Amino acid sequence: MGVTRQIKVGILTAPHIEYEQREHTFLLKNVRIGIGFHWDRYEDQEFAGSLEIRNNPDGTQTAVNTLDLEDYLCSVISSEMSANSPMELLKAHAVISRSWAIRAIGHPNHDGYDVCGDDHCQRYEGLRRMNERAVQAVRDTAHEVLMYNGEICDCRYYKCCGGRSEVWRTCWEDIDVPYIQSVECPYCGRVSAKTLRLVLNDYDQETRDFHEWKVTYTAAELGEIIRTKSGIDFGDIVDLVPLQRGASGRICRLQIVGTKRTEVIGKELKIRMWLSPTCLYSSWFDIEKEPLDTEPRHFVLSGHGWGHGAGLCQIGAAQMAEEGFTYKQILTFYYRSAVLGTHS
Repeated sequence: MGVTRQIKVGILTAPHIEYEQREHTFLLKNVRIGIGFHWDRYEDQEFAGSLEIRNNPDGTQTAVNTLDLEDYLCSVISSEMSANSPMELLKAHAVISRSWAIRAIGHPNHDGYDVCGDDHCQRYEGLRRMNERAVQAVRDTAHEVLMYNGEICDCRYYKCCGGRSEVWRTCWEDIDVPYIQSVECPYCGRVSAKTLRLVLNDYDQETRDFHEWKVTYTAAELGEIIRTKSGIDFGDIVDLVPLQRGASGRICRLQIVGTKRTEVIGKELKIRMWLSPTCLYSSWFDIEKEPLDTEPRHFVLSGHGWGHGAGLCQIGAAQMAEEGFTYKQILTFYYRSAVLGTHS
């Protein structure tokens, strides 16, 4: 595989990093993945490329892996989705992951490296989940990126839109991004259990009923969850009032009314984080208060989808690939104004 450029990945920060140097690879122990989400856990992971252990001013250490961008992508598309996924999904993912990563190189949001190895950036979980199909997908799309008006696209993606994708401003800055628009997606709703077993990695298969889901809290339970997650004591929760929704129905401004305090929060990720011991699947949910005339009041959140919803729906794209769509058609469907280009 031809060398394009190097990328620096911060994989792990801990008080003391345990690792094992092997002949051509290295093993990092107790790597935390899914940080803050409902699949949060620790794994031992093996990586190619070079390893640097950096000592931080606060006494912790950070493991930084430097490797070729294309090799990095082989792991990313095997970590985000299974390397046993349909080839056209893997190719589509290679293009969008390459596009996102190229934009990140040299403009780090992290101190001393370009990207992290977890869901904050892109999942990069080493060699264990990778196979030759992933390598082939990256090779077959070598140098291909999505572009808009001559610039590489900031390609975002997530697990499942729940029927409609979201616009940029619901999730991040208050701007319009022409290639991140709301798209009606029928595909993730008709994916089969067999396909899910094929395309989801092991721990993602623990997540059930993500296209449509429901959680129930008492007012006191919800108040305690919000206090723990936010550090703010609202007391018992009296009401949750959606003040603004995005194009798909995802809430981006929510009023929390408690017996001690009332506050408006947003955007969608903060709402998801504050209203769950881990993280709600999405902010596209309706709120029902029951019963209305007795205590304790229960809040029932009935929702759709898994993730922020902006850009490519990974499970929808998997179903499109199963139905015979090419990776170029998949990219055109989710990124309507973008075009395929090359970047060496």
